[in-house]
Amino acid sequence: MPNEGPGFLPRILTIAKNAFRESVRDRILYNLIVFALLITASAIFLGELTAGQEARVIVNLGLSATLIFGAFISIFSGVSLVWKEIEKKTVYSIFSKPVGRGEFIVGKFFGLSAMLAVNIGVMGIGVTLALLYVGGRGLIGGVWASVLLIFLELTVLTAVAIMFSSFSTPALSALLTFFVFLIGHFSVSLLDLANTMGSSSALGFFTAVYYLLPNLSHFSFITETANGMLPPPQMLGGAALYALVYNVILMTITVAIFSRRNFK
Repeated sequence: MPNEGPGFLPRILTIAKNAFRESVRDRILYNLIVFALLITASAIFLGELTAGQEARVIVNLGLSATLIFGAFISIFSGVSLVWKEIEKKTVYSIFSKPVGRGEFIVGKFFGLSAMLAVNIGVMGIGVTLALLYVGGRGLIGGVWASVLLIFLELTVLTAVAIMFSSFSTPALSALLTFFVFLIGHFSVSLLDLANTMGSSSALGFFTAVYYLLPNLSHFSFITETANGMLPPPQMLGGAALYALVYNVILMTITVAIFSRRNFK
């Protein structure tokens, strides 16, 4: 039974370590990281064509690449890691041990988040080295603040991917998570558009979308970082709290769905 054996926290940490090791062995992650670093390197050469704007170009392209490729890592890892356990039927051996389904889901989430932290950190180092190469040392602090915001955003995206994968196929889960990523960045603009349309039904629909789906604009600071700005502490704290609350809600929903799933 789940309440036997070691405490729930050691069990969650064990699952997280296994999820981390499994995810970092996936070759597609390394391909995406290398591709993102190549884009960052290409920004150096593009910057040389912009009359002294090398640092701004590097920050814009480098952080944008970090966000986009990090999103792909979050989506594909989030939808596949739980599905692989079900497809290979290893869930039977896992749940035959003193491991609860909630501990399984939360452990997978923490393991993927740790993997994301490593991957995003590597990309952040790449942007930092490119800035040092062109003499953009003054932007490095803002870059790492933006890297933190990107990481927080990707944890939310990972939680969304795991939630969809708990009841759907990997392909559909990936598609739905990608739509959440897109809509989450444009939900404010969509709500403003609905206000200008004068349609009560459209306004009601986009208002529901705005409040139900994660508002990922809370984590956006790439353009400001490229202009030498630092995110205020209130923004960092608010983004961290928003990600924490949203992840707790998503994990609670996921555990509730996964606990009722029949693997027979």
